[in-house]
Amino acid sequence: MNDNVINQIKNGETCLGIEMGSTRIKAVLIDKDNNPIASGGFAWENTLTDGVWTYALDEVWVGIQSSYKALKRDVQKKFKITLKNINAIGFSGMMHGYLVFDKEGSLLTPFRTWRNNLTEKASKELTGLFQYNIPQRWSIAHLYQAIVNEEPHVDKIDFLTTLAGYVHWKLTGAKVLGIGEASGMFPIDLNDKGFNKKHMDSFDKLIGSKNYDWKLGDILPKTLTAGKQAGELTTEGVLLLDPDGDLSAGIPLCPPEGDAGTGMVATNSVAKRTGNVSAGTSVFAMLVLEKELSKVHPEIDLVTTPDGNLVAMAHSNNCTSDFNAWVSLFGQAAKALGQDISMDTLYETFMNLALKGDSHCGGLLSYGYVSGEHMTGFSEGRPLFVRSSHSDFTLENFMRTHLQSALCALRTGLNILFEEENVQVDEIRGHGGLFKTPLAGQKIMAAATNTPISVMSTAGEGGAWGIALLASYMRQEDSSATLPEFLTEIFKESMGDLVAPDPRDVDGFNEFFERYHKGLAIERAAVESLD
Repeated sequence: MNDNVINQIKNGETCLGIEMGSTRIKAVLIDKDNNPIASGGFAWENTLTDGVWTYALDEVWVGIQSSYKALKRDVQKKFKITLKNINAIGFSGMMHGYLVFDKEGSLLTPFRTWRNNLTEKASKELTGLFQYNIPQRWSIAHLYQAIVNEEPHVDKIDFLTTLAGYVHWKLTGAKVLGIGEASGMFPIDLNDKGFNKKHMDSFDKLIGSKNYDWKLGDILPKTLTAGKQAGELTTEGVLLLDPDGDLSAGIPLCPPEGDAGTGMVATNSVAKRTGNVSAGTSVFAMLVLEKELSKVHPEIDLVTTPDGNLVAMAHSNNCTSDFNAWVSLFGQAAKALGQDISMDTLYETFMNLALKGDSHCGGLLSYGYVSGEHMTGFSEGRPLFVRSSHSDFTLENFMRTHLQSALCALRTGLNILFEEENVQVDEIRGHGGLFKTPLAGQKIMAAATNTPISVMSTAGEGGAWGIALLASYMRQEDSSATLPEFLTEIFKESMGDLVAPDPRDVDGFNEFFERYHKGLAIERAAVESLD
C-alpha cells in the first residue's frame, strides 16, 4: 500500500475528472503526479424519443452518482480510506447538443444530443450568414432550427448550454463553459477568447422580427480558458455528486470541457502543429492550426483547444466496422474447420498480414460504408468489395485493402487541410482500436496522412483522465506554465514510439486513394440498387 498516496487522499491533494460519454460515464482520481489511482464507471445509452436522440436528465445524475460511488469504493478497497476532500474537480461531456432552461431553471424541451440530424436548414443558413461552417450538431444550429420551426419554448429561454455546462451549473451555480466546449456551441473570437460578437450581432438581427425578450449574449454561458477557476462545489452540489455527503463543499472546479478537448489533453495534442487521430468505428483527426483557414469548408469543423487555439477537425462516419466484419467472418470460417481462435489473435494476425500486402493493394478496392459518409457525399452506405480479373487477389492484399479504404474518407478531408490550406503538422498522436495491434495501425495511418504517427501508452486512460488533468492544471503551483508546457512535463516518459511514413507506403496509398475516388460511382450504384 502506498503511504504517500494515502496521505494525499487524506490531505485532499488529489484531482477528480468525470466524463459523460455517449455510452459510458467514467470517473478518474489522480494523484499529485497526475497518475490515475482510482476509477469508477456507469454504462448508459441514448434513447430515440419522439424522433429525438436524448438522455433523461434524471439518468444524468444517476450515472454521475453511480460512477462517483464506484470510484469511492475503489479508493476504499485500495487504500482503506473514505474519500472526503479533493483538490479540484472537472466535468466533461459529449460536445454540442441543445439544453435550454427557463428563469426557474426548468428544462424547456428534452435534451437534444449531437447525434440528431434535425437542423439541416439552420446549418446551411447560418453557415451562409457567418461565412463560418456551422455543423448540424452545434447548439446554435439547434436553437435557430427551433426558431424556424416556431417551437413555443423559444421565447421562454433563459439559459442555453451543453451537457457538461449543465452539470457544472447545477454543482456550482456558475453558468460557464471551457472555451473548447463553447466552440461547439457558437463561433469563437480567437483574440478575446469569447463568443464572436460580430456573429452574435448578425444572429440577433436575423431573428429580430421575433421580438424575443432575450438577445443571444443573454442566454449563452461565459467562456473560460484552461487554468481559470470556474466556481466551487456548493452544499447542494455535494449531495448531487455524493449523496452520502462525505465530500466537502468549497472544492474548486475547472471550466467544463467537451470530449474533443479532453481527448486532445489525454494525447498531449494541444500545441500548434500537433494533432491527434481517433480511429475505431468512426475516425476523426484534430489538427491544431497556426492560423485561420482561408475559406469555409463544409467538410471541416473548427473548434478550439481548451486554452483557445484554433483546431480543424476532419471526421469520417466509417472506419473499421467493415474490417471488423471480415475478421469475424474469417473467425467463423476457422471455427467451422475446427479451430476456435480468439478475436485478439485474429486481429493481430490479419493486421500484420495487411502489412505484407502491396502498398497499392494489388488493384483491389472496397468501401466500408456501413452508414452514409458526408466526406464523399453519401447519405446512405453499402459495404462492398470489388476487383478486376487481373487484380492480385491475395489475403494480404485483401486485408490491406479494407484498412486503407477505412482511412480514405478521412484523407479526403485532410487533403483540404494539407493541400488547399497548407496546414503543417509535425506529428499526429493516435488512439483507438486501429492502433491496438502494435505497429500495424501506425504504419497504415502514417501512409494515409504522410505524417509521423505516435501511440502513447497512456492514451487509453481517456477523457476522464483528460479533464482530471485540466483540474490539476488549474491548481498547479507554477501558474506561469502554459497548458502545452504542463502536459509536456507529464508526458515526457510516455510519448510512445514514433513511426515515420515509408515513402513506398505513401506512394501506394496515393495510388489506392485515386482508385478509391474513381470507384465511388460503384458505391453510388450499390446504394441506388440495393436495399
